[in-house]
Amino acid sequence: MNHILKTAAAASLMFGAGVAQPALAQDSGTVVQGIAVANLDAVIANSNAFKTAETQRQTTYKAQIDQATSRGNALNAQLKPLADKFNADRQGGKANQASLEQQAATIQQLQESGQAELQRILQPVALSRAYVTEQVEDKLDQAVKSAMAKKKVSLLLNPQAIVAVNNNAYNLNQDVLNELNTLLPSAQIVPPAGWLPREARQQQAQQGQAATAAPAAAAPAATTGRKQTGR
Repeated sequence: MNHILKTAAAASLMFGAGVAQPALAQDSGTVVQGIAVANLDAVIANSNAFKTAETQRQTTYKAQIDQATSRGNALNAQLKPLADKFNADRQGGKANQASLEQQAATIQQLQESGQAELQRILQPVALSRAYVTEQVEDKLDQAVKSAMAKKKVSLLLNPQAIVAVNNNAYNLNQDVLNELNTLLPSAQIVPPAGWLPREARQQQAQQGQAATAAPAAAAPAATTGRKQTGR
């Protein structure tokens, strides 16, 4: 029950009111020459291209977002009396174990089917976010290298790799962000027809390579078998 409620809330909060972005600490200068720290996930989320796309998406995909919100509310209304009855029967002790298990199974099935339905509705929205994120990521490496060169940084660390820094003195976030905003002021929010995220494309490529390699591996085995039969 709570799972569907959270999903419905996500449809209105994540895609309706915008996603809360990680705070981006300001750069206060380098203390030790050549060393800096940068939270690249925060840089991406705070880039102009990403933030603008988050706002534009609310309009471009409003139909899907509204549909998901409406459907989520309907699913919650369907699940609530079932969940209330289950809790009452379990606490009252009048229902046997078999009946409780049947009720729980029905609720779980509705939750899972509802979650899958909401994901299908919001798939274009999720693909749009993945498309924008990939565009930003494609420029990130260049932005990092440019910021490091300008600040004469030779070693860039992830904040999770260190225990602490002194007053953000090593923070390169803003420098990387400035470079990223210059390289990619805005992004396309609607992916081309048939577009898949990088991970899915890589998986397809691996499957294609495996399918190509299988006949090639079978050919020598067949040849060896014919030779043995000839002897």
